[in-house]
Amino acid sequence: MHAANDLPPTTTKELIAHLQQFVTAGRFQKFQEIIRFRTRHLTITLEDIFQSHNASAVLRTCDCFGIQNIHIIENRNKLEVNPDVALGASKWLDIIKYNGTDDNTIACYKSLKNQGYRLVATTPHKDGFTPETLPLGQKTALIFGTELAGLSPGAMEMADDYIRIPMVGFTESLNISVSAAIFIQSLTNRLRSSGITWQLSDLEKDEILLNWLRQSINKSELIIQGFLEKTNNYHKS
Repeated sequence: MHAANDLPPTTTKELIAHLQQFVTAGRFQKFQEIIRFRTRHLTITLEDIFQSHNASAVLRTCDCFGIQNIHIIENRNKLEVNPDVALGASKWLDIIKYNGTDDNTIACYKSLKNQGYRLVATTPHKDGFTPETLPLGQKTALIFGTELAGLSPGAMEMADDYIRIPMVGFTESLNISVSAAIFIQSLTNRLRSSGITWQLSDLEKDEILLNWLRQSINKSELIIQGFLEKTNNYHKS
């Protein structure tokens, strides 16, 4: 199997053109419309979410509002997507899991920082930014913790900033899927109305389009393998 980002850009474009014939024109047009609103400028990280319906609801929200990359930290709990809640959202997203070390939170944070992300911890317990005031000029990763305990102490300490939803009731926090929806809707709306370059590059769009086509076509890997073999034989002759 060839990952989209393992292929030369010209081959990716050729594969997209080839695979188009296996989906309806309307479906491919839908892909092209949706990809315009996808972003990696804002990303979401979930640390040890143990209730699958909550994590699945966050994935669904990310798809609805155009966030392409979701980072899953699995220190104790592993992501189990609930299909009745996610409604297929996970197959349109890039889900990156961190579960190979003793402290996967550190591994995730280091990876995000190396990619230029500012780490913003979501918590009602610290004064920080709100969805209306958080600066968005730098690539931003919103970090969400477990349903009861919130983010781990290490995750809080390593964060660059904090963000909260102002509330005026007796209850001090919202369900994680609800709070994620509020943050994501507000911040993506602000991004799209700003002058910030939040859009995907042309190369990123092609890589994602190719993966979406793969997800949509029965036996797509066999079709791709046959196309690549035919193309390679053509270039050799």
